[in-house]
Amino acid sequence: MNSELLEQLNAVGANGLPYSIPIHPNLVHLTLGLFIIAILFDALGVFLPLNKFIFKYLSVPVERENLFDVGWYNMLASAAITFFTVTAGFYEMMLAEAPVDIKSAWGMKAMETMLWHGVGGVILLILIIGMTTWRGLQRFVWRKEKSRQVQWSYLFAGAAVMFLMFLHGTLGAQMAAEFGVHNTADSLLRLGQDLNAMLK
Repeated sequence: MNSELLEQLNAVGANGLPYSIPIHPNLVHLTLGLFIIAILFDALGVFLPLNKFIFKYLSVPVERENLFDVGWYNMLASAAITFFTVTAGFYEMMLAEAPVDIKSAWGMKAMETMLWHGVGGVILLILIIGMTTWRGLQRFVWRKEKSRQVQWSYLFAGAAVMFLMFLHGTLGAQMAAEFGVHNTADSLLRLGQDLNAMLK
């Protein structure tokens, strides 16, 4: 019984993983979405006096503190989910078989791209935790009595982190699209399998 279980755990599919759909890319999009929504709603809260007439025209009742609530809770959720995103990324990176004879559009080989992506993931995790701490201090300590809950510098820092996420995400996309890492279709084609027969 134990040997069967170990065989099942060690068995990998065509994508090089012991499960059919990679977890890391899905969690990445959750991290990105939560972070972007957090910064976007905080920016809407900052600019609400300027665009309040738009919400009135659309008959949408909006209060500034509600926008800041969405910003705070999404940033908190982004920090929490990013731990799982990075953990899944390192697990899937350990199972990756990177081709050695291909270079990406950025001129890097697969292993180099993978290492930069891993280091970037840890850096982004630290930045997101830092942004969440900063956001919490603004909400509960520094600006709790003020109507504008976030500082301009926080919004600019959030925009800079989003730009780093774009660069980092491009590395991840290169690993899947250009190197075929954990890409089921790419792996089947390399093995000479007929994709049409596999999809039936």
